[in-house]
Amino acid sequence: MTHIFLQSLAAAGANPNSATSILVGIAPWLLIFVIFYVLMIRPQQQRVKQHQAAIAAIKKGDEVITGGGIRGKVTKVTDDEAEIEIAQGVKVRVVKGTLSQVLTPQSNPANG
Repeated sequence: MTHIFLQSLAAAGANPNSATSILVGIAPWLLIFVIFYVLMIRPQQQRVKQHQAAIAAIKKGDEVITGGGIRGKVTKVTDDEAEIEIAQGVKVRVVKGTLSQVLTPQSNPANG
């Protein structure tokens, strides 16, 4: 039994087309992975970085939306929390990580 297996390995090793057939078999999977990375994974990583930068840059006066959909104006910012005024005289403390969107523009783009 082992002898037959070794003969088939020797025959496959002697055949120069065996490496080519392996590459031909793997190439479509590699191509699919590259396309998946370019179209799905990389853009998502960029969005996450932009969101983290926006959350880290919030300051007093910014308008934000929490993960629960509450919209308010930032009145105080600490390292990991923000105080948000959601109505006149109604302030809540939220963890910065729960903020889903910063509505106040970070910079003024040039018009024209």
